[in-house]
Amino acid sequence: MRKAIVFVIALAVLTPIAILLVRSAIPVLDLPLPVAFIGQATPITVHVRDPRGVRKVTAFVEQNGAQFQVWEIAQPSPAADRTWSFVVGVRSTPQLQDGNARLIIEATSNDLLQRRARLERDVTVVTQAPTLSVDSEQHYLYLGMADLALFNVSGRWTAAGVRVGDQKFRSWPMPSGKPGLFSLFAFAWNMPAGTIPQVFVTNGAGNDVTTPLSVQFPKKEQPKYTVHDLQVTDVFLQKVVGELDPNGSGDPVTRFVRINNEMRSANNRTLSDLRLKTADRFLFSQPFARQSHSQAEASFADVRNYIYQGKKIDQQVHLGYDLAVTQHVGVEASNDGRVVYAAPLGIYGNCIVVDHGYGLQTIYGHLSHIEVHEGDLVKRGQVMGQSGMTGMAGGDHIHFAMQLDGVQIDPKEWWDSHWIQDHVARRVDLPGFKK
Repeated sequence: MRKAIVFVIALAVLTPIAILLVRSAIPVLDLPLPVAFIGQATPITVHVRDPRGVRKVTAFVEQNGAQFQVWEIAQPSPAADRTWSFVVGVRSTPQLQDGNARLIIEATSNDLLQRRARLERDVTVVTQAPTLSVDSEQHYLYLGMADLALFNVSGRWTAAGVRVGDQKFRSWPMPSGKPGLFSLFAFAWNMPAGTIPQVFVTNGAGNDVTTPLSVQFPKKEQPKYTVHDLQVTDVFLQKVVGELDPNGSGDPVTRFVRINNEMRSANNRTLSDLRLKTADRFLFSQPFARQSHSQAEASFADVRNYIYQGKKIDQQVHLGYDLAVTQHVGVEASNDGRVVYAAPLGIYGNCIVVDHGYGLQTIYGHLSHIEVHEGDLVKRGQVMGQSGMTGMAGGDHIHFAMQLDGVQIDPKEWWDSHWIQDHVARRVDLPGFKK
């Protein structure tokens, strides 16, 4: 009987404790955006999950043996999943100094046990913004063009380059080993008129600095894009949907338009992502060569209206040159480089992409056959395959295009040795460049 009484008493005491333990949880903390630096006023976002909600969330910065509370929310929240944002930095906590520190965030569960979770991240405090000085060159720009800017950065920084509208172009150390940075950038074919390229530098702590380049937009240099009506025959329609959507069903015109839009966009994203496979040096030393004996059947940024049975069914912009010679002509590398893509690519058919360094790449589409492999080094004029009409091509030709850091540009200037001398070789060391 005595044992039974003891058991009942123990059960009565332990059961509420067990219930509390079961119903209590430790909050789970994470930072949706990584934090490596703290500057003047760095935004922090913290995500907290707890089935009972949280009673309190507090943030501290520890540095040189001292701890500073930088933020707190002390109003209980019953939400099981909650995100808060706050700002931390030298502006609100002037005791912080340049150097290493630790960001600490603690969350207390909103239940009787008030269990606590703790997240810690090593960070670097940066009290001063970097400084930026930009070349005094006058940059003459037109739509579809590339150019090169020189600048110097001092202080702590994590990224720098040229921003044109919403597009960013990386910077690179001077190839000669001299102080300073350079950036090859593009003024895209559809960039709003008058957009001023900005050199930027950031230290990752919110201390960003920008300086505009000195530019002019000569009216006589601005291209006038042509508009063509492209007649879509039943033969071409069936060829495209049969090759690029072989398992599809439904109206062929609808399938054609979907290919021309959705697949084109996906293929262009694939091409743009190849910028990450670029070399950090120039791989060429001569002007780019146009395909031998070729005639241009279409130019850069031509607007194409697709007409089927007298009705416009689509419109696209053609970002390259269609170069025709004869059927199955040998496709020549326009310059020295390394193959970073050699495979079918949707509307481009059998496609080769060659990297020439610093984000500059050439594209060869619609090939009937590919004779190189990813990773191969090729020489200017080397035959890499044969022309054809794979992908969205109505006749045998080579789709030739260029891109800079993933933005497609007009190749014509790169065929001009004087332009390369004036815009590239004169500003940075282009080893062995021969006009």
